[in-house]
Amino acid sequence: MRSKGIFLLIILGALSSYYIYEPIPEDIEERWKLMLTNCFFRSLSHLADLSELLGLKDYMGVMYFITLAEGVVPVSDGQVQVTVEQFDGVEGVVYQPAQQGGSTDLRPAVIYMHGGGWCLGSSRMGPYDLLSRRMVKELNAVVLSVEYRLAPAHHFPVPYEDVYRVVKHFLQRGVLAQYSVDPGRVAVSGDSAGGNLAAAVSQQLQQDPEQQVQLKAQALLYPVTQALDLNTPSYQQNRDMPILPRTLMVRFWSEYFTSDKALFRAMMANTHNSPESAGLLKFVDWSAFLPESYHREYNYSAPTLSASVAGEGSAMDELSRSIADPRASPLLVPDAALHSLPKAYVLTSEYDVLRDDGVMYVTRLRRAGVHVTHEHYDNGFHGALMFTVWPADFLIGRRMTDNFIQWMKENL
Repeated sequence: MRSKGIFLLIILGALSSYYIYEPIPEDIEERWKLMLTNCFFRSLSHLADLSELLGLKDYMGVMYFITLAEGVVPVSDGQVQVTVEQFDGVEGVVYQPAQQGGSTDLRPAVIYMHGGGWCLGSSRMGPYDLLSRRMVKELNAVVLSVEYRLAPAHHFPVPYEDVYRVVKHFLQRGVLAQYSVDPGRVAVSGDSAGGNLAAAVSQQLQQDPEQQVQLKAQALLYPVTQALDLNTPSYQQNRDMPILPRTLMVRFWSEYFTSDKALFRAMMANTHNSPESAGLLKFVDWSAFLPESYHREYNYSAPTLSASVAGEGSAMDELSRSIADPRASPLLVPDAALHSLPKAYVLTSEYDVLRDDGVMYVTRLRRAGVHVTHEHYDNGFHGALMFTVWPADFLIGRRMTDNFIQWMKENL
């Protein structure tokens, strides 16, 4: 009996080590807390893989549990008034200062897009609700958190179009007046996939000749900016990092475009670019846009072009156009489309597959003459800004939030 007990303890210890312990870099704070947090994400990912393999539920359908688990009902309190409203047919949660007397002072506004790889996430998740409330109280701002539709039920460009419609509608002078918003003090912001949407919307608004009210600022928090090269140094260095390993980010990209698994396999091999993308590869040449310190031991090799990735005929052509579309990959626009963009705040983290996406966008914005504040966290990891709620509250997440809001105070 004693030997059986010891054997079971060894097995249990081995399983615990497999699911909990990870070789996380020493300079990351609260390493064991990150290991335990990521244990939940990895276990759910394995369950999602099994469910899809057995034909029970697709991968993203299982992973959506994260969204449901952190869901809250946004309600008003003594300082913040909360309403759920429609903006050109798209839902948004509006946070604004509770009415205090008959003040007619105009306020700034922040239009926020949540992260989640275009497949997960919601403005109704606890961390986003708390962030919105904090922005209202510390910036005395109106915050509109957009509830855009998600893939795989709604592939690109639907999530982007939802966000664009909301921003266009909100920026009408009559709508801004309803919320006592100063037309000259409106910003867009978002984290991860939300940062991608914020960057893309900023570009498209600037190119719209009919747009009267323009944005004052864009705040992009560890944004996704390109789908052409999924083998940059940060994708290689951080391929197995917690929260967002390379496999998951590639899956998010493929599901954003199509449910055809052939694209996922091609993206994993970085052979998903069609000849149509050939002229755009110069915009994702990390050897030209990353500072030398980020190159490390990696050598640049241009992504392989392939005549066929997924789908047939018109479906394949549409997929190729989507991958090369700057509304999906804002890094792909020419320099002329960057110079008149609003000032930007870009947050990046060292231990994040998306680090180089953000750094390359910073380089290109600066070369185009855009004023950019780049805040890089040498010990940061992807998603840290959203880990501010017990039990997954991290000190670095609080610092990121503090610095982000301070920048907004000074620039909005």
